[in-house]
Order: sequence, then structure tokens, then C-alpha cells
Amino acid sequence: MALTFDDGPGPETPKILEMLREQGIKATFCVIGVNVQEYPQYVQEIVKDGHTLCNHTWKHDESLGKKSADVIRADLQKTNDEIHKAVPDAQIKYFRHPGGNFTPAAVEIASELGMKSLGWSVDPSDWNIKKWSGQQMTNHICTNVRNNTKPGSIVLSHDGGGDRSATVAAYKTLLPELKGKFTLVAMPV
Repeated sequence: MALTFDDGPGPETPKILEMLREQGIKATFCVIGVNVQEYPQYVQEIVKDGHTLCNHTWKHDESLGKKSADVIRADLQKTNDEIHKAVPDAQIKYFRHPGGNFTPAAVEIASELGMKSLGWSVDPSDWNIKKWSGQQMTNHICTNVRNNTKPGSIVLSHDGGGDRSATVAAYKTLLPELKGKFTLVAMPV
């Protein structure tokens, strides 16, 4: 199974990285260009630790796929360029459209840029910080991941885009559990 962390890097990214390091687990980080610009050192750490990078657009534009091919291409290229400013030789083999709003145009352009489109099969809704918070969110994430993860699952979580303290708390519990049940892998580069 694979863990993916979206919308970062952000202030919680170092905590996620430290937990992954402690457990010897590799993951995939779907990064947003403006956040890479703000936290290039975290992208360097992600790559140094052997995790996989995924382009998650410049500003998390959920409607990007409906725009012209030139706008889509420019957005994805700008994000890749910012990643390469932080880590010049970084491999960026995946693209994840914000909100899962993949369109044929976005998928095709990502492919032209050498990226496979990356979806998910388990969404613990840790992004929905308006619905749950604190221990309630932590419990929700743990329950959702425990009940829905199976071999081959790709779990969607977030290390950026708002308060991710409940995600960090959930993965303190979940990482050892998942490691005991599954082989955890980063998406291959």
C-alpha cells in the first residue's frame, strides 16, 4: 500500500517526515508550487529521505483541467521548475489534480511532461477541517484508514493546506499499525 501526502510542504511536513523516518517508511508527497517556493528546505528533505515527488499544481486550482492547454501546461511546468529550484535533479514522475478533478487535457499534458496521473483509493477526509478538528478528526482519520485500507490501497492524506495537527496525531498511531499489516511503498520513480 502507499501513503500520499498532499498540499504541502507546510509547517507539519517535518513532523510527518520524522515519523516516516523513525518507522523506515517511504511515501509520496504531492506538492504545491507556491508551498515549494515557501518551504524549499522541506522538499530537499523529502528527496533526501528517498520519498517520491508528485506535482499538485501551482496553487491547488481545482478547475485547472477546464482551462486551455497552454494554461494547464504553464501551471504544471511552473510547479516542476520550482521543485527543480529546490532540488535540481529531482524526479517528478506523478501529477495529482486537486480535488481529483482530472480531465483528459490535464492527464494528457501531464503525460507529455513525463508524469503519470495519480489518484487514490482511501480518503480519510483529513482535508475537511471545517467538519472535524482535534481528537475527533484524529479518531476519524484512524478509523477511516483502518477500515478501508487493503493491499494495493493508495491513501490520501495532507501535510499542508491548513491545520494538520490531527493528521500528525493520527499517523503517530497509524504508521506502526500499517507497517505491521502491509508493505508500505512510495510510488515508484
